[in-house]
Order: sequence, then structure tokens, then C-alpha cells
Amino acid sequence: MKLTTRGHYSVKAMLDLALQPGYGPASVRAIAQRQDLPAPYLEKLLIELRHSGLLVSIRGSQGGYQLARSPHHISLGDILEAVGETVEPLPRHDANSEQAGDWVTFTVWNRLHQKLKEALYSISLEDLYYDARSWQASQGETNSFVV
Repeated sequence: MKLTTRGHYSVKAMLDLALQPGYGPASVRAIAQRQDLPAPYLEKLLIELRHSGLLVSIRGSQGGYQLARSPHHISLGDILEAVGETVEPLPRHDANSEQAGDWVTFTVWNRLHQKLKEALYSISLEDLYYDARSWQASQGETNSFVV
């Protein structure tokens, strides 16, 4: 699986929202500015994340987007799935494909796919947040948070 720009930007935006005090709302413009992302593209992704139930939108001058639930209850798999990222095996690795070579090759790829999927759904947004903070501290950065 390759993490596309779409998936990368979505994870960055979700991490940014996890940083908001009380997971309060943040505007598209503020997230885009903090994470150095193109605002129009980011807004489309945030809408998809909202439609999937990972975000809620708050109207008004102090509104924006915020997490729909605790970062502990949002997985990396949830985020990627919400924006159309796939964790399905490569097309050439299915039981009916001549390119799979043999049953052993198919079995290995199938098991690796299952383990990858399990891993993506076991890593929470909270885990990513603490990993990013630890890395940032090891680099001597304390003020800004750009993933």
C-alpha cells in the first residue's frame, strides 16, 4: 500500500484537529496554514471525513471542523478509508490470477494484506499524535506542530 497525497493530507489534518484544546473546532484556513496544505483541496477532504462520521462541522465565526470522537477511537484505517484509500491487495495477487505464480505466493500476499489491514485499524490517532510529539521533542522542536 502506498500512502497517497490524499491520505497524507487527511492524516495531517486529523492530527492537527487532535491538537485543538478540548478537540474544539478549527477553520480550514487555519489547518491549511499550520500544516502548509492547499486549503481548497483540504476542504474537500474534510467534507469527506465529515461524511464518514470522523468530523463534525460547527457553523459560525468561531466554527470549523472538529473531531467527532476521541482520538483514541479514530484509527489510521478509519481515516484512510474515509478518503477512499484502499488497503486491498494488489490486483495481481488473487487466487485466480496467472501472475500470482502459485498458491504459496497468493497465500503469502493474502496474509501480509491481512496483517497490514489489522495494523492500520489498530493505530489510533492518539498513537500518531504521541509518536509525532516524541519525534518533535527529539528534534528539539516545542512550539509548532507540522506533521
